[in-house]
Amino acid sequence: MQKINELQLAKELMKFPSITPRDAGVMKFLEKKLKKMGFKTKILNFKEKNFQPVKNLYARLGSKGPNFCFAGHLDVVPPGDIKDWTVNPFRPSVKKGHLIGRGANDMKGSVAAFVSAVSIFLNNNKSFNGSISLLITGDEEGDAVNGTKKVVDYLKKKKEKINFCLVGEPTNPNKLGEMIKIGRRGSLTGKIEIIGMQGHVAYPHRANNPSTIIIKVLNELKNIKFDKGAKNFQPTNLEITKINIDNKADNIIPRVANATFNIRFNNKHSSGSIKKKINKILSKISTKNKSKFKIDYRVSGEAFLTKQNATTNMIQNVVKKITKIKPKLSTTGGTSDARFIKNISPCLEFGLVGKTMHKVDEAVSLNDLKKLTKIYANILNNYFL
Repeated sequence: MQKINELQLAKELMKFPSITPRDAGVMKFLEKKLKKMGFKTKILNFKEKNFQPVKNLYARLGSKGPNFCFAGHLDVVPPGDIKDWTVNPFRPSVKKGHLIGRGANDMKGSVAAFVSAVSIFLNNNKSFNGSISLLITGDEEGDAVNGTKKVVDYLKKKKEKINFCLVGEPTNPNKLGEMIKIGRRGSLTGKIEIIGMQGHVAYPHRANNPSTIIIKVLNELKNIKFDKGAKNFQPTNLEITKINIDNKADNIIPRVANATFNIRFNNKHSSGSIKKKINKILSKISTKNKSKFKIDYRVSGEAFLTKQNATTNMIQNVVKKITKIKPKLSTTGGTSDARFIKNISPCLEFGLVGKTMHKVDEAVSLNDLKKLTKIYANILNNYFL
């Protein structure tokens, strides 16, 4: 088998304007590549009411032994104003040793490195005891409803076993090799509605101003001391992201006030325990102020941590050997699809440098792309041989 060049494949993948959740033909393109390599493939198209349908891909090479899975996504965020870019974001170009275009490091570059690494491994090992799989979604940058979450459910129903999964998100802040993600904080968003009583501003005793009440609520929420952090985790943190009072006149006390907050929480908490704490505060303040409240929660994921074992140690050693940097084991940053995969398999995250992800002129160093491919190929060698 001819080695698949990671740079060429990255360019080809980046030419598809697969802005989440649009597929733009990229899944079919990758599927053809994998089929030629001997993978058995299935494109999984999932739908759910009120959400856009999403195409996903699961491919497996081999049917026996341990199954090592590479997971990632081919959807990208919108490019913004194309005039701000030095290149067309969907016509990737190489400049000064960097590949520039949307998805360069988040994360079409890593997906290209997956495939290239597998081709290197297969060239050197005509047979091996095990299976290699790829779990690729088109819904990581979007709602994450019809993507990896549903693929995981599908694999459970099919009794498809994954023994270890490596997610290729851009985990490194500045240099390749700096950081491996061994877990993630949980994420919970709450939308609060405080219902008071409308009235004339000159007669406040005849009304009940919900804006005053929501300020009290938000002040108390912001001052919660959830914890001082946990082993491998930052302290739990709450941020208020929206405050809205839809009032058309300046001489009316409004009836309703709304606010939204997000909490990133460590493994000392569950979404359930946090909801109880928030509800208790809302109930206490609304009762005291003779108002009513509504709250809607959306949980993006629970906090999790992958326990160190022989495979996690091996991956850390491979990264150190190739980059000459001992990677820090971290849980920082936002959520990723590892929050779904951890329900069926232990997983780590390691990919490219994320400095330019979601930015204009998103770019990946050609040297980093080559090194990442080498890292992934070495991981396969060490896992199976």
